[in-house]
Amino acid sequence: MAAVAPGGCGPGRARRETIEAKQGDMLQVEGLSKSFDGLRAVREVDFTLGEGEIHAIIGPNGAGKTTFFDLITGHLTPDAGTVVFAGEPITHLAPHRIARRGIARSFQRVNVFPRMTVGENVQVALIARAGRHFNLVARGNRLHREEAAELLGLVGLEEEGSKAAGMLAYGGQKQLELAIALASGPRLLMLDEPTAGMSPRETSETIALVERIVSDRALGLLFTEHDMDVVFGIARRISVFHQGEVVSSGTAAEVRRDPLVKRIYLGGNDGA
Repeated sequence: MAAVAPGGCGPGRARRETIEAKQGDMLQVEGLSKSFDGLRAVREVDFTLGEGEIHAIIGPNGAGKTTFFDLITGHLTPDAGTVVFAGEPITHLAPHRIARRGIARSFQRVNVFPRMTVGENVQVALIARAGRHFNLVARGNRLHREEAAELLGLVGLEEEGSKAAGMLAYGGQKQLELAIALASGPRLLMLDEPTAGMSPRETSETIALVERIVSDRALGLLFTEHDMDVVFGIARRISVFHQGEVVSSGTAAEVRRDPLVKRIYLGGNDGA
């Protein structure tokens, strides 16, 4: 299922064979590229993700990971390339249309409504999924209350529903983001640095929570992460970005052994 063979490749290598061989995958990316003022942030990336797969994207700061996420989810328009999700092209769709197709996204920075209650934050997402509008005058806060409470219980915030979201600790706000993402009824979760800024305990609890939810709901998970304990602990496959390219992709064991990965990212030597 790897987009490229362990050990690295040049841009576009074996693209046609890779894409044609993976028609059953949930997500297919072919030749995806994006430049900013002449700087190529993402370079002809080929990538596939299978149903229910847990796949990590790693790489140094500035390697193109977040730009890659932005291109998949419609927050940026690619200069070239295609994105196919569940057999349908989504390359030029708006973010809200991609979300309705079944992709939920979190961001590096917490993205909640701090003055709304925790429960209302989730209700807004549920109302948006239903194609309705949150209207305080019309008592929109009564809509989807039970479903919102269920999702808050799922992420461990069942006692926090009436609290202002901005009053939650950082880890709690990340849990709320996960509930908001789940409110869209996704098939694929894309989490950008889900444990950034967390303590070791918060990190452990958050990753255990994510892994349980993904398993229970049979979701695909694509995430970026700097904590290598997290990456090698839960990812079934790992892709390494460097200067906008995927230079290695494979199982955790394959990526650990790749001398190029050790040189550019992990900091080890060939015998480490």
